[in-house]
Amino acid sequence: MTKIGVTGATGKLGTLIAQRLAAAGADLRLIARSTSKQLPLPDAEVRFANYGDGQKFELAVTGVETLLLVSAMESALRVADHTIAIEAAVAAGVRRIVYISFQGAAPEATFTFARDHWYTEQQIRQTELPFTFLRDNNYQVHLPGLADPETGVIRGPAGDGLVAAVAHEDIADVATAVLLDEQLLHNQVRDVTGPQALNLDEVAAILSRHTDRPITYKPESIPEAYESRSHYGAPDWMVAGWVTSYEAIATGELADVSSTVEDVTGRAPISFDRYLTTHPEVLDRLLGRS
Repeated sequence: MTKIGVTGATGKLGTLIAQRLAAAGADLRLIARSTSKQLPLPDAEVRFANYGDGQKFELAVTGVETLLLVSAMESALRVADHTIAIEAAVAAGVRRIVYISFQGAAPEATFTFARDHWYTEQQIRQTELPFTFLRDNNYQVHLPGLADPETGVIRGPAGDGLVAAVAHEDIADVATAVLLDEQLLHNQVRDVTGPQALNLDEVAAILSRHTDRPITYKPESIPEAYESRSHYGAPDWMVAGWVTSYEAIATGELADVSSTVEDVTGRAPISFDRYLTTHPEVLDRLLGRS
């Protein structure tokens, strides 16, 4: 049986994938960055390593044949850390990499963090290992967080562009199927999206229905967006990521709806409306419950 390594094992996506693989009886190893977070499967085989520590990461994945590489948190060193981890995986004898990327990944993508994903994909390609790149759209869980909890206003330079946000459960189901079947989406790059693309007025309307309070969208210009976020004290690269995430919606880079979820799972992906119904906790901030 193929040994499957799951990175990001204590994160939301890694947890869902690990649970699905365990339920399928996979030979599984969890790879986590932090020893302080609760593991999704307490009895599972586990190793602790950071992407940026090549020696530890090589030891952590030695014996793993198929590696799920969940992208690291955004940072100025993310591509460098990914590169170290990929090189360590090759040195450890990993034979296949499934990478969680981002829709529209390209060297000149509007969304600056999507560029990180493209460069990571290139590093994986250079290994000449079999791969699958699952390019996720924005996560549905993050959409409620776009609205200010006090005013109920979503502000950003998204124009009237569309976003085909996807549920973590759908990504997890697709990734699990790919990890279990070496021929499924072999050497393919696939977008993973929700069932429909929504503009932010539509997102606001759905949030309004689920919170029973007015949620609205107020477009900003790009200079206004940078100015309104300048007081957070975040580094320039982070602020650029926040602003360009909206710009990428405006340019249409997140508007395409893919068939990947249905192709792989045989069912339609989860709509944003349904997601909010099944995950009411994501509305806590807008409802003053957190």
